[in-house]
Amino acid sequence: MSDTDPDALDRRIAEAKAASERPMAQPQAESRGWAIGIEFVGTVLVGALLGWLIDTYAGFGTKPWAMIVLLVLGFAAGTRRAMQTSKQFDANPGA
Repeated sequence: MSDTDPDALDRRIAEAKAASERPMAQPQAESRGWAIGIEFVGTVLVGALLGWLIDTYAGFGTKPWAMIVLLVLGFAAGTRRAMQTSKQFDANPGA
């Protein structure tokens, strides 16, 4: 340990500090992925909930068809929204 150069140690410490201060892209990309997933799941759940409410409380006699139709529409809307959001993220990777 006594044979090491103190300047080399200072240089290594400075390099480590500089490396730790650089912005990391991974957490930002992960949060974008979570945002897309949550939007998708939320859209599907809202569609299913609206269909269930129509079937249960509207009295149209559509049970279970309103829930099935709105679940499929929610899935389609969620897929479309996820693709739009993903396209926005691809167009502007830094934000």
